Amino acid sequence: MADEELAKDLGLLSALMIGIGTMIGAGIFVLPGLAAQEAGPLVVVSFVIGGVIAMINALSVSELGTAMPKAGGGYYYVNRALGPMFGSIAGLGDWMGLAFASAFYAIGFGQYLAELLTLPSILFLNEIQVGALLAGIVFVGVNYIGAKETGGVQTIIVLTLLAILGVFAVAGWLSFDWAVLTGDGGLVPLGYGELLPATAIVFVSFLGYAKIATVAEEMKNPGRNLPIAVIGSVAFVTVVYAILVTVMLGVVPWPELSVEAPVAQAALVAFPESIGPISGVAGAAATVMTLGALLATASSANASILSSARINFAMGREKIVTDWLNEIHPSYSTPYRSILVTGSMIIVFIALLGRDLEILAKAASVLHLIVYALMNTALIVFREADVPEYDPDFTVPLYPVTPILGAVLSLGLIGFMDGVEIALSIGFVLAAIAWYFIYARKHTEHQGHLGQYISERSEELPEAAVSAATKVEPEQANYRVMVPLANPRTANDLLELAAVMAKARDGVVEAVHIVTVPDQVPLSAGAQRVEQLDAESQRLLSDATEEAETLDVDVETRTVISHKSFEEIFDAAETGGADLVVMGWADQPFWSSGRVERGLDELTRNLPCDFLVLQDTGFDPSHVLVPTAGGSDSDLSAEVARTLKEGRDATVELLYVVDDEEERAAGAQFLGEWAQKNGLGGAELSVDTGGDIESAIGRHSEEATMVIIGATERGLLSRLLRGSLVYSIVDEVDCSVLLCERPRRRSLRERLFGRKFDSDSGPESEADSDFEVDAEAALDTKPEE
Repeated sequence: MADEELAKDLGLLSALMIGIGTMIGAGIFVLPGLAAQEAGPLVVVSFVIGGVIAMINALSVSELGTAMPKAGGGYYYVNRALGPMFGSIAGLGDWMGLAFASAFYAIGFGQYLAELLTLPSILFLNEIQVGALLAGIVFVGVNYIGAKETGGVQTIIVLTLLAILGVFAVAGWLSFDWAVLTGDGGLVPLGYGELLPATAIVFVSFLGYAKIATVAEEMKNPGRNLPIAVIGSVAFVTVVYAILVTVMLGVVPWPELSVEAPVAQAALVAFPESIGPISGVAGAAATVMTLGALLATASSANASILSSARINFAMGREKIVTDWLNEIHPSYSTPYRSILVTGSMIIVFIALLGRDLEILAKAASVLHLIVYALMNTALIVFREADVPEYDPDFTVPLYPVTPILGAVLSLGLIGFMDGVEIALSIGFVLAAIAWYFIYARKHTEHQGHLGQYISERSEELPEAAVSAATKVEPEQANYRVMVPLANPRTANDLLELAAVMAKARDGVVEAVHIVTVPDQVPLSAGAQRVEQLDAESQRLLSDATEEAETLDVDVETRTVISHKSFEEIFDAAETGGADLVVMGWADQPFWSSGRVERGLDELTRNLPCDFLVLQDTGFDPSHVLVPTAGGSDSDLSAEVARTLKEGRDATVELLYVVDDEEERAAGAQFLGEWAQKNGLGGAELSVDTGGDIESAIGRHSEEATMVIIGATERGLLSRLLRGSLVYSIVDEVDCSVLLCERPRRRSLRERLFGRKFDSDSGPESEADSDFEVDAEAALDTKPEE
């Protein structure tokens, strides 16, 4: 799509163009006259207040966007943080808000089209509505067949609009008359009480900045560029609005400013009738402004329809709405059903509400304000729940004041709207909640971090909060085990392990075939080969389904087309709500970019769930060796061993390594306590006094059929300099090795150098201990020199 192409090609500039281009359109060309009738000259301050509210929300959007640059939009953040009930409100709110906004932009297009052409009135539709309907049908048709702007055209459109408005601002400033601005009752003729109601009208002008976050994955250096683009676009547009609206009111008295074409009217007054021998300058300027308005409103409407399709895809993927909406057209490769449904709503809104532009503007604003309030709340939940994968490069200043203020101001502005819009907001929220309980709760499987946080602290929190969280949990919140499949030789073993883990928790297995295409080939081209890819995938996935179903476990399958292979596993796990990923271990050396372990280490701060990586010599869990020195990854090793013991009657041997015989007693005590804590009281306990962890594992693995170890997580620089324990073990043992890794949150220093000690480590975790259990090596028991 145009925005993604633009962002990928031009980085920061392109991201700024996305935000500015969406906001600079109908807001300045359509609303000044309407808002001036509400507040008089004070409407300039209303635009500034709208910009301030948008700026506070933009700070939160920037943090959320840099924390999760591979996901997009307010719906995703809310759904992940607050859960699918609030995700339903945010997703449907975004969708309906964009439909209202598109209708608003189409009406703006119709107003200026009526300035150029003589349009007929048909039935109960006036000429402006007729023009808007024609525009709406064209925009929907363009999206239906998949035609789109290129990044270069989008840049040209925005720069052209800015040039047109710049010339208008200069001409208007030269014609500016303070007496015109204050001539009808002064600066506050209608009173200060109209200030915020006017802000409620014009806030629709500031809805474009959040769109930047939806393309964060395509941006160069999003940690730096995204906040600059989001915050910078809001600041720029706020200043532009303040200047241009002041100029309009300084050349045309506010009671006379046109509601339908204010910029064209102001241009007629601001520009001279002739310059030297050239006559008709003012008329030509008005025509240019009219053409600019048509370009701006068309671009904004088209972008809104594009965005609505993305939101439907996201909701359909997580089963908030039926995936029927996202059916891809066989010829055009577009989500034609989603586009048609959205287009139908736009046409209905134009027909029924097109005579009252204020209602359309406020309806679009009120739904987005609800979403912004939820986004600010989501940010607080991510922070307070200490979500491992939430690691933003940009953080809001004055936390938690900023997100609280953003939520309060967003909801507070709704209170200054008319009864129709307030009723709409209440009715919409109730309808979205009803939709969740009637449909989405039965289908979606994702539970938000807020629900998880409450359930994990059920004994500490009020019973009412725990009960409420339980009542809104998804009915299909099954434990999900995802298995990325590529190699038919190892698929059965991976599926067998996944099925054992899923069955123990009454869960489901999701087999995912990730098909990679070269970077030089666009994904759309890959999608055109869907029949060929489907045939390949079906062979692999049908075998996977048959294998897993023999183990009495429900199986789901899907195919993903991507430029990435390993990185796509993370995305698929995150979007699919996986609790555990079971994948195979590549055979390349550790410095190879294709090495699974290397990818895990580099991306460990973004682990979406627990990971099991199997170096497979045949799945035989009859005798499982579990070396441990404590830590979260070793706890996951214990969970897997306990599941194999209960599900496959595996013999479990626990191994703890000390330096000499004098430490055997302390080691045995730790190992026994650790075994009891992790439900492995009946396991065989082995304390090795050899002092070398690799040699000890080698000796004890001679009788084992599988070694289960926590992931080595020594920091990036330390790993490159000293190597990794896991690689050595894989080379030395003859049986299968299962690597276990659990999400955690680490600082940049810890990701680079590791953390030397772990409070859950063995009997000696003080600084002078011979045991090192750093944040990256739960098993590496030698201190760094």
